[in-house]
Formats: sequence, structure tokens, C-alpha cells
Amino acid sequence: MPISASLATLTADEITSNRAILEREGLAGPDVHFSYVGLVEPDKRALLVDGTADRRVRSMLVDMATNDSWDVVVSLAQGAIVSTHKLDHAVDGQVPVVLDEFHVVEVIKQNPEWQAAMAKRGLTDFDKLVINPLSAGVLSEAETGRRIQRCFTFVMDSPDDLGWAHPVDGVTVMFDVVTQEVLEVVDYVELPVPLESGNFHLASWRGPDREGVKPIEITQPQGPSFTIGQDGRLSWLGWNLQVGFDQREGLVFHNITIDDEGTARPVIYRASIAEMMVPYGDPSPQRWFQNFFDCGEYLLGGFANSLELGCDCVGDITYLDAVVAGNDGHPNVIPQAICIHEEDTGILWKHTDNWNGSSVSRRNRRLVVSFFVTVGNYDYGFYWYFGLDGTIEFEVKATGVVFTSAYPGAGTGSSHYLFASELAPGLGAPYHQHLFSARLDMMVDGLGNSVDELEAALVPRGPENPTGTGFTQLVTRLKTETDAQRLADNAKGRAWLVTNPSVQNRLGNDVGWVLLPEGRPVLLADAESDIHKRATFSTKHLWVTEYEPSELYPAGDFVNLHPGGAGLPAWTKADRNVDDNDIVLWHTFGLTHFPRVEDWPIMPVDTCGFVLKPHGFFGRNPAMDIPESSGDHCAPSGHDHGGHEGHDHHGH
Repeated sequence: MPISASLATLTADEITSNRAILEREGLAGPDVHFSYVGLVEPDKRALLVDGTADRRVRSMLVDMATNDSWDVVVSLAQGAIVSTHKLDHAVDGQVPVVLDEFHVVEVIKQNPEWQAAMAKRGLTDFDKLVINPLSAGVLSEAETGRRIQRCFTFVMDSPDDLGWAHPVDGVTVMFDVVTQEVLEVVDYVELPVPLESGNFHLASWRGPDREGVKPIEITQPQGPSFTIGQDGRLSWLGWNLQVGFDQREGLVFHNITIDDEGTARPVIYRASIAEMMVPYGDPSPQRWFQNFFDCGEYLLGGFANSLELGCDCVGDITYLDAVVAGNDGHPNVIPQAICIHEEDTGILWKHTDNWNGSSVSRRNRRLVVSFFVTVGNYDYGFYWYFGLDGTIEFEVKATGVVFTSAYPGAGTGSSHYLFASELAPGLGAPYHQHLFSARLDMMVDGLGNSVDELEAALVPRGPENPTGTGFTQLVTRLKTETDAQRLADNAKGRAWLVTNPSVQNRLGNDVGWVLLPEGRPVLLADAESDIHKRATFSTKHLWVTEYEPSELYPAGDFVNLHPGGAGLPAWTKADRNVDDNDIVLWHTFGLTHFPRVEDWPIMPVDTCGFVLKPHGFFGRNPAMDIPESSGDHCAPSGHDHGGHEGHDHHGH
């Protein structure tokens, strides 16, 4: 079995076999829901030596009749359970949310306190009211050990109505989804329900289409430049990588290498988005808890869209299905969940030389591997880009519908609420963030890697800099896990260079790959707040840890209803060595969103991400071998502009 087979996404047959084993062993009873099913990846140090490993499956289970939960690992080859852990909910937290929890909350409509809160607001047609369950965050002492959802209410005037336009704000219901009990109804404040509709999905609401929009056709008459083979192995113009998919993380890449004069050189062993967290900044009693871990609580990969040619992806597209497990433990195939294509991105390199008369340019293109998810109100596109010059980029495209509230002070002369924007008359949207954690298991030319922090710095005026115009780059080695908890600083151009001290380039310097952060705000919450404790990973732009195969998720394995402190803050207490070692980079990036009027009723795409570039990895520009474009619209390479009168022959 090759390495790629050991790391390939679980197949439908393997998911079926996993369920059969658990059912045989009495762990898949009639009330048991499969919250998560995924591949247990083998220790890479052994796999890279042996080339093969046992295929194992991890399942997170919850009995919705008793709230008993298990973390179970099965060996498919042995047909047996190899480990079982029953969760202590007060300490471990709970397994991720299952779909049944979205439906059982309808019981709330029978609760007299909720009915009274609605009636007080003139809402007596309960059929037009929608209960929206939300992850509960940290529990009170009385709630500890229970499986809780905190629920908001929205109005849908008709089956086609956009319910997000009509929040019934000020009322929050604490609901135990196992016992189906309403524990508390918080009726904090009575705010008018916004009335204006936002039905952007209806052509009759939007009005006539804009005129004059001419079609753009993207064609590749000879087909794409990539090939994809067994076990998701993808090759494209020197890049080789394995494409996988996980119910929790979505896209997962293994063994990313790039060709250098016929040699496939490793760059990253494993890359994924290991967590995304959306903290809301309204501390009012009805929504203080509103913080969503879309990977750890909701398993965003399972909400992948089936993509449509010409709408979601344009060009010569190759689609891959995603295979995940449903809550019944049986396989669920999401058709066309992954989109792979090439796209033109403008100029790769270009120069018109005024001295020798040459004018040469090459066009750039990139390989795109992407998928889209819908998690509640928001939609996210996850785009991984691989460039001809060795650049790896990641971009999130955030769109969908902002989470709405009533706007306090609307119509009273008070034009500003400290924690939200007003989008339409009486309709608010709390300030919030979208924070992502990329897990980058680096392998730059081998397992022994180090991280240097790079900064731009002025050189003090003196003998080395008599004119005061000199500046330099400071290089600081991050040696331990404590040293390597860092914030970006755009004023200093701070970046992080991953090097291999055992491999030098032709100039005698360590080969490397540099992480260029966007440097936007990290978590905006007090250090003593609940969300700070649960999402400590999001308080730093960079963490570096020693590789440990069980350390996969920056906020811990069981984020749902966890009190906090798990994941990166727990692991890095050991302060392990990260200098010339097998290391993992964890990069936090994201958006801080103060919603605009223009974000309603549907939000135009906003983006965030990061860039990785080769830095001393190659001997020169690795894209010198790209052929010139052959289209009729391109002038021949080397066209002479040098003899034209009026050219300035001075370099700058």
C-alpha cells in the first residue's frame, strides 16, 4: 500500500464497514448518532519510513436518549475496535452538533413562557415563527453536563420569506436537546421586530437585471494542464499533491512537493484549515454567548455545497465528490463538492529593457482547488492556489447573510448602538469576527525545520549608516513553543521564514519558505472572557509546535460546550523545542466585520487569507521555463522597443 493510499479520504465502503463494526460491538444503537467519522492518520514519521499503515477510523458518537458520548477508533484491517473513550462532559466537552438538534428545538413552541414572550410582541401565529438553535458556549453550573442549545426566534411571513430579515430580538431560550426541556427563557428586552423584507432570492423582489452585461467565455481547447489520479494525487506543471476531504476540516492536502530541475522537493506534509471561529461582539444578556466554532462544533466539511458549472466554477472544471458519514453512520456522497481548475492571473514576469531593446513577458496562471460550504446564515468558499513561481495562497471568500438582530434605539432618536450596525429600518447586525486557523505541517526539504521571524528595521545613523537612509532586515530565530507565539506587525513587515538548516542553496544559505500574514486583528475579547479561554488559539497570528500526530485541532478535539484551555494553550505549556525539529505552523487570520448597509440583504464577497512563497528555496526564479503565450492577441517575445526616440535609459 503506497503512502497515498494510507492517507486517502475514507471511501463509502470503509464508512459502511466502520458502522458495521460499531453496531456489532453494541455502540451503534437506535438512539446513537454519528457526530463525526474520519480517517485516523498514521504517525508521519513511521509512514514515511514504512510507506504503509493500517487504515483506522475515528468516530464521535452521542446517544441522544442518554447523552452518553464516545470517542472510538476502529481498525478496518482487524475489523475491531482498538480504543474507546467515554466522555466526561464536564471536563471533555461534548461531541459536535448533530442534525437532530436542529429539529427537536421545535418543541420550544409548546412552552408557555416562550409563547407569552411572543404574544407580548404581538406574535401569535406560531406557524410563522422559526426557532434557530445556536451552540451554547460555556455552561452555567446548573447546565453543566447537559447538551444545550441556546435558541433565537425569527419570523417568516411566508414559506419564501427571508427569516433573517425579521429577528425577534431580546428573547433567548436555553434548551436541553436530549431531555427536550426548556431550562430558561430569557426575556431581556422588548424590541420591535423589523418589518422590511430582504427577499433577494426572488426575482420579483430584486427587480430588472442590469443591462449591458456581456458574456465572458473561458475556454481551454486542449484541456487543462493538470492530471488527477488514484487516491486524489494531483499533478500540475511541477506541483504534486494529494487532495483529500474531511468532514471537520474540509479540504486536506498531503505531501505537497514542487519540481526543481527534475527533483520533487517536499514543501508541506499536510495542510488544512483546522478551525474557524466566529465571535460576536454584543455582550447583551440575550446574545453574550454567541460564538460559533464552525469546524469543531458544526463540522463544516459536512455542509459542503454541490457546485454548479458556470455558476460556482467557470472554465474547464474537474469536479470531485466528497464522501462523508451521515449522522446514521452510513456514507453520504456530496456530488461535485470539490472544484479543480486553472485560471489566468495576469502577468507572471515582464521587462522592457531600454538598453538592449528586449521586451519579454510571461503570463501567469494558477491551479485552484476549492469548495464552498453553507453554515447557517453564512457561506464560505475555501480556495487554495498554487502558482507557477512556487507561491501557495489560501483565500476565504465570505458571503451569505449576516446574522441579524433588532437595532436598539431605532426610531427613538438614538442613532448609534455600540455593538452593532443598522442595515435597514430597525434591523441590526452585531459586530463580529471570522477567525481561521491554518494548520501547516511543514516539511521544507525534510523533517528538520526552523522558523525565523523577519522584520524591516532602520539602521541607526552612524559609521555604517552615515546618511541615515540605510535600513535592513532583522532575523530572529524562534527556538521554543513559547518563543513562537507571535503577533503580526505590518508596520515592520513581520513575516515568518521556515528553513531547513541541513540544506543550503547555491549561495550557501538555508533553503526556506516564507509565510506572509495579512496581519489583521486577532480575537477582540478580554483575556478573562469565556471565549478567550475557549479560543486562545485565535489570540496569536502564529504558533509553532513540535509535531505530535494527535494534535490536530487548535481549540482541542471536543470544542462543543468545552470550558476552555484545550488545544494550543495546553500543548505549548511543555515549551518543546521547535528549532531544527519536526514542526507544525498554526496561522490565525481572518476578518473583523463591522457590517455595512451594502452587506444587506446578501453580502458581497469579502476575503482574507495568507501567502507562502519560496525564499531561497530555488537557485533563481523558478518560472523561467514558462513558454510565451501563443494567442493571436500576443506580440512576439523579444519585440524591439529599444530604438524608439524619447526612451529614458536610466534604471530605477
